[in-house]
Amino acid sequence: MDDVRWQNIPEARRGEAEESLLHSLGKTRVFLFAIGQSIDNEHGSSILKAWSSAGHRIGNHTYNHVLLSGENTPDEFEAGILRTDEVLRGYSGFRRWFRFPALKEGQSREVRDRLRAFLAQHGYRNGAVTIDASDWYYDQRLLKKIEIDREFDVNRFRQPYLDHIWNRAQYYDQLSRDTLGRSVPHTLLIHYNFLNSLFLSDLLAMFRSKGWAVIDAEEALADPVFKRRPNIVPAGESLIWALAKETGKFEDRLRYPGEDDTYEKASLDRLGL
Repeated sequence: MDDVRWQNIPEARRGEAEESLLHSLGKTRVFLFAIGQSIDNEHGSSILKAWSSAGHRIGNHTYNHVLLSGENTPDEFEAGILRTDEVLRGYSGFRRWFRFPALKEGQSREVRDRLRAFLAQHGYRNGAVTIDASDWYYDQRLLKKIEIDREFDVNRFRQPYLDHIWNRAQYYDQLSRDTLGRSVPHTLLIHYNFLNSLFLSDLLAMFRSKGWAVIDAEEALADPVFKRRPNIVPAGESLIWALAKETGKFEDRLRYPGEDDTYEKASLDRLGL
Protein backbone atom coordinates (compact mmCIF):
# COMPACT_ATOMS: atom_id res chain seq x y z
CA MET A 1 0.00 0.00 0.00
CA ASP A 2 1.52 3.29 -1.14
CA ASP A 3 1.69 7.00 -0.35
CA VAL A 4 -0.20 7.55 2.96
CA ARG A 5 -1.67 10.74 1.55
CA TRP A 6 -4.10 11.04 4.44
CA GLN A 7 -4.66 14.69 3.57
CA ASN A 8 -6.57 13.66 0.43
CA ILE A 9 -9.23 11.80 2.39
CA PRO A 10 -12.23 14.10 3.00
CA GLU A 11 -11.85 15.53 6.49
CA ALA A 12 -15.39 14.68 7.56
CA ARG A 13 -14.77 11.01 6.73
CA ARG A 14 -11.09 10.81 7.63
CA GLY A 15 -11.28 9.23 11.07
CA GLU A 16 -13.63 6.46 10.00
CA ALA A 17 -11.70 5.90 6.76
CA GLU A 18 -8.35 5.56 8.50
CA GLU A 19 -9.75 3.14 11.05
CA SER A 20 -11.27 1.08 8.25
CA LEU A 21 -8.02 0.95 6.25
CA LEU A 22 -6.15 -0.48 9.21
CA HIS A 23 -8.78 -2.87 10.51
CA SER A 24 -9.89 -4.23 7.12
CA LEU A 25 -6.55 -6.00 6.85
CA GLY A 26 -7.24 -8.21 9.84
CA LYS A 27 -4.21 -10.38 10.53
CA THR A 28 -2.65 -9.82 7.12
CA ARG A 29 0.58 -7.81 7.39
CA VAL A 30 1.32 -5.39 4.58
CA PHE A 31 4.08 -3.02 3.54
CA LEU A 32 3.04 0.63 3.81
CA PHE A 33 5.34 2.69 1.55
CA ALA A 34 5.18 6.22 2.91
CA ILE A 35 5.88 9.52 1.19
CA GLY A 36 8.06 11.41 3.66
CA GLN A 37 6.31 14.72 3.05
CA SER A 38 2.90 13.18 3.82
CA ILE A 39 3.83 11.71 7.17
CA ASP A 40 6.46 14.21 8.40
CA ASN A 41 3.87 15.72 10.73
CA GLU A 42 1.93 14.82 13.88
CA HIS A 43 -1.01 13.15 12.15
CA GLY A 44 1.16 11.20 9.74
CA SER A 45 3.31 10.06 12.63
CA SER A 46 0.25 8.74 14.46
CA ILE A 47 -0.65 6.64 11.41
CA LEU A 48 2.79 5.07 11.20
CA LYS A 49 2.81 4.36 14.92
CA ALA A 50 -0.56 2.62 14.70
CA TRP A 51 0.44 0.56 11.67
CA SER A 52 3.78 -0.37 13.23
CA SER A 53 2.04 -1.42 16.45
CA ALA A 54 -0.30 -3.63 14.42
CA GLY A 55 2.70 -5.47 12.95
CA HIS A 56 2.77 -3.86 9.52
CA ARG A 57 6.01 -2.86 7.84
CA ILE A 58 6.88 0.68 6.77
CA GLY A 59 8.87 1.36 3.60
CA ASN A 60 10.40 4.38 1.84
CA HIS A 61 8.54 6.03 -1.06
CA THR A 62 10.71 9.18 -1.47
CA TYR A 63 10.05 12.48 0.25
CA ASN A 64 7.88 14.24 -2.34
CA HIS A 65 6.83 11.49 -4.80
CA VAL A 66 8.41 13.31 -7.75
CA LEU A 67 9.22 10.78 -10.45
CA LEU A 68 12.77 9.94 -11.41
CA SER A 69 12.97 11.99 -14.60
CA GLY A 70 14.57 14.98 -16.24
CA GLU A 71 12.72 17.25 -13.79
CA ASN A 72 14.16 15.39 -10.80
CA THR A 73 17.86 14.59 -11.13
CA PRO A 74 19.35 11.42 -9.66
CA ASP A 75 21.10 13.57 -7.02
CA GLU A 76 17.77 15.10 -5.95
CA PHE A 77 16.02 11.73 -6.07
CA GLU A 78 18.65 10.10 -3.86
CA ALA A 79 18.54 13.01 -1.42
CA GLY A 80 14.79 12.49 -1.10
CA ILE A 81 15.29 8.83 -0.28
CA LEU A 82 17.79 9.66 2.46
CA ARG A 83 15.59 12.41 3.87
CA THR A 84 12.68 9.99 4.12
CA ASP A 85 14.96 7.40 5.70
CA GLU A 86 15.64 9.87 8.51
CA VAL A 87 11.91 10.43 9.02
CA LEU A 88 11.04 6.72 9.06
CA ARG A 89 13.87 5.14 11.00
CA GLY A 90 12.28 5.81 14.38
CA TYR A 91 9.28 3.56 13.71
CA SER A 92 9.38 -0.05 14.84
CA GLY A 93 7.81 -1.20 11.58
CA PHE A 94 10.41 0.45 9.36
CA ARG A 95 12.42 -1.81 7.07
CA ARG A 96 14.77 -0.68 4.33
CA TRP A 97 12.56 -1.46 1.38
CA PHE A 98 12.01 1.18 -1.29
CA ARG A 99 9.32 1.66 -3.89
CA PHE A 100 9.79 3.93 -6.90
CA PRO A 101 6.99 6.46 -7.49
CA ALA A 102 4.74 5.16 -10.28
CA LEU A 103 7.17 2.20 -10.50
CA LYS A 104 9.44 4.27 -12.77
CA GLU A 105 13.06 3.18 -12.19
CA GLY A 106 14.95 5.21 -14.77
CA GLN A 107 14.75 6.16 -18.43
CA SER A 108 18.32 5.10 -19.19
CA ARG A 109 20.64 2.27 -18.21
CA GLU A 110 22.97 4.76 -16.58
CA VAL A 111 20.29 6.13 -14.25
CA ARG A 112 18.76 2.70 -13.62
CA ASP A 113 22.08 1.18 -12.62
CA ARG A 114 23.06 4.20 -10.55
CA LEU A 115 19.88 3.93 -8.47
CA ARG A 116 20.26 0.18 -8.08
CA ALA A 117 23.79 0.68 -6.74
CA PHE A 118 22.64 3.53 -4.48
CA LEU A 119 19.87 1.48 -2.92
CA ALA A 120 22.19 -1.47 -2.33
CA GLN A 121 24.81 0.82 -0.80
CA HIS A 122 22.27 2.05 1.74
CA GLY A 123 20.90 -1.39 2.54
CA TYR A 124 17.66 -1.05 0.60
CA ARG A 125 15.79 -3.59 -1.49
CA ASN A 126 13.25 -2.79 -4.18
CA GLY A 127 9.67 -3.33 -3.01
CA ALA A 128 8.65 -4.58 -6.42
CA VAL A 129 5.04 -4.99 -7.49
CA THR A 130 3.80 -7.96 -9.49
CA ILE A 131 0.16 -6.84 -9.87
CA ASP A 132 -0.10 -3.20 -10.86
CA ALA A 133 -3.44 -1.39 -11.15
CA SER A 134 -5.08 2.03 -11.23
CA ASP A 135 -6.93 2.24 -7.93
CA TRP A 136 -5.53 5.78 -7.56
CA TYR A 137 -7.55 6.86 -10.61
CA TYR A 138 -10.75 5.27 -9.33
CA ASP A 139 -10.14 7.15 -6.07
CA GLN A 140 -9.68 10.44 -7.94
CA ARG A 141 -12.96 9.92 -9.77
CA LEU A 142 -14.77 8.99 -6.55
CA LEU A 143 -13.48 12.05 -4.70
CA LYS A 144 -14.59 14.28 -7.55
CA LYS A 145 -18.09 12.76 -7.46
CA ILE A 146 -18.61 13.30 -3.73
CA GLU A 147 -17.19 16.81 -3.99
CA ILE A 148 -19.82 17.69 -6.58
CA ASP A 149 -22.67 15.69 -5.01
CA ARG A 150 -22.68 15.08 -1.26
CA GLU A 151 -25.51 12.56 -1.71
CA PHE A 152 -23.61 10.49 -4.28
CA ASP A 153 -23.83 6.74 -3.59
CA VAL A 154 -20.20 5.72 -3.15
CA ASN A 155 -21.17 2.05 -3.45
CA ARG A 156 -21.61 2.56 -7.19
CA PHE A 157 -17.80 2.33 -7.39
CA ARG A 158 -17.61 -0.99 -5.56
CA GLN A 159 -18.15 -3.51 -8.35
CA PRO A 160 -16.32 -1.58 -11.10
CA TYR A 161 -13.33 -1.27 -8.78
CA LEU A 162 -13.35 -4.94 -7.80
CA ASP A 163 -13.73 -5.94 -11.46
CA HIS A 164 -10.74 -3.75 -12.35
CA ILE A 165 -8.49 -5.29 -9.71
CA TRP A 166 -9.54 -8.83 -10.61
CA ASN A 167 -8.93 -8.15 -14.30
CA ARG A 168 -5.41 -6.90 -13.62
CA ALA A 169 -4.67 -9.75 -11.25
CA GLN A 170 -5.67 -12.27 -13.91
CA TYR A 171 -3.55 -10.52 -16.52
CA TYR A 172 -0.37 -10.41 -14.43
CA ASP A 173 -0.83 -13.89 -13.04
CA GLN A 174 -1.15 -15.36 -16.53
CA LEU A 175 1.85 -13.33 -17.66
CA SER A 176 3.79 -14.78 -14.73
CA ARG A 177 2.83 -18.32 -15.71
CA ASP A 178 3.78 -17.74 -19.34
CA THR A 179 7.05 -15.94 -18.56
CA LEU A 180 8.31 -17.87 -15.53
CA GLY A 181 6.39 -21.11 -15.79
CA ARG A 182 4.68 -20.52 -12.44
CA SER A 183 2.38 -18.28 -10.51
CA VAL A 184 4.58 -16.28 -8.14
CA PRO A 185 3.51 -15.04 -4.70
CA HIS A 186 2.06 -11.74 -5.81
CA THR A 187 2.40 -8.24 -4.41
CA LEU A 188 -0.61 -6.09 -5.24
CA LEU A 189 -0.15 -2.33 -5.51
CA ILE A 190 -2.98 -0.30 -3.97
CA HIS A 191 -2.98 3.02 -2.15
CA TYR A 192 -3.82 4.48 1.23
CA ASN A 193 -6.90 6.34 0.07
CA PHE A 194 -10.62 6.88 0.55
CA LEU A 195 -11.58 4.28 -2.08
CA ASN A 196 -9.80 1.50 -0.24
CA SER A 197 -11.21 2.59 3.09
CA LEU A 198 -14.58 1.67 1.59
CA PHE A 199 -13.75 -1.48 -0.33
CA LEU A 200 -10.52 -3.04 0.95
CA SER A 201 -12.34 -5.70 2.95
CA ASP A 202 -14.44 -6.51 -0.13
CA LEU A 203 -11.29 -6.71 -2.26
CA LEU A 204 -9.63 -9.22 0.08
CA ALA A 205 -12.84 -11.23 0.33
CA MET A 206 -13.03 -11.33 -3.47
CA PHE A 207 -9.59 -12.87 -3.79
CA ARG A 208 -10.35 -15.45 -1.12
CA SER A 209 -13.67 -16.33 -2.76
CA LYS A 210 -11.81 -17.02 -6.02
CA GLY A 211 -9.38 -19.41 -4.37
CA TRP A 212 -6.47 -17.08 -3.70
CA ALA A 213 -4.77 -16.99 -0.30
CA VAL A 214 -3.96 -13.59 1.17
CA ILE A 215 -0.47 -13.73 2.69
CA ASP A 216 1.81 -11.32 4.51
CA ALA A 217 3.88 -8.99 2.32
CA GLU A 218 7.18 -10.21 3.76
CA GLU A 219 6.26 -13.80 2.93
CA ALA A 220 5.63 -12.85 -0.68
CA LEU A 221 8.79 -10.74 -0.93
CA ALA A 222 10.90 -13.69 0.28
CA ASP A 223 10.36 -15.41 -3.07
CA PRO A 224 13.53 -15.46 -5.24
CA VAL A 225 11.73 -13.66 -8.07
CA PHE A 226 12.00 -10.43 -6.07
CA LYS A 227 15.77 -10.54 -6.38
CA ARG A 228 15.53 -10.36 -10.17
CA ARG A 229 16.64 -7.12 -11.81
CA PRO A 230 15.20 -7.01 -15.34
CA ASN A 231 17.52 -5.63 -17.99
CA ILE A 232 15.12 -3.26 -19.73
CA VAL A 233 14.83 0.47 -20.37
CA PRO A 234 12.83 2.41 -19.55
CA ALA A 235 13.14 0.47 -16.28
CA GLY A 236 10.23 -0.25 -14.01
CA GLU A 237 6.55 -1.19 -14.29
CA SER A 238 5.34 -4.40 -12.69
CA LEU A 239 8.18 -6.84 -12.03
CA ILE A 240 6.29 -9.47 -14.05
CA TRP A 241 5.77 -6.99 -16.89
CA ALA A 242 9.50 -6.17 -16.86
CA LEU A 243 10.57 -9.82 -16.84
CA ALA A 244 8.22 -10.52 -19.74
CA LYS A 245 9.62 -7.51 -21.60
CA GLU A 246 13.16 -8.78 -21.02
CA THR A 247 12.39 -12.01 -22.89
CA GLY A 248 11.33 -10.17 -26.06
CA LYS A 249 8.51 -12.69 -26.51
CA PHE A 250 5.41 -10.83 -25.37
CA GLU A 251 5.45 -7.49 -27.14
CA ASP A 252 1.82 -7.83 -28.25
CA ARG A 253 0.72 -8.17 -24.61
CA LEU A 254 2.81 -5.40 -23.05
CA ARG A 255 1.26 -1.96 -23.33
CA TYR A 256 3.30 0.98 -22.04
CA PRO A 257 2.86 2.20 -19.43
CA GLY A 258 1.51 -0.99 -17.94
CA GLU A 259 -1.27 0.84 -16.11
CA ASP A 260 -2.61 4.37 -16.48
CA ASP A 261 -5.78 6.42 -16.20
CA THR A 262 -6.18 6.49 -19.98
CA TYR A 263 -7.02 2.79 -19.97
CA GLU A 264 -9.80 3.20 -17.41
CA LYS A 265 -11.39 6.51 -18.38
CA ALA A 266 -13.77 5.25 -21.06
CA SER A 267 -15.32 2.51 -18.93
CA LEU A 268 -15.86 4.86 -15.97
CA ASP A 269 -17.30 7.48 -18.29
CA ARG A 270 -19.79 4.93 -19.64
CA LEU A 271 -20.85 4.09 -16.10
CA GLY A 272 -21.29 7.75 -15.22
CA LEU A 273 -18.66 7.48 -12.50
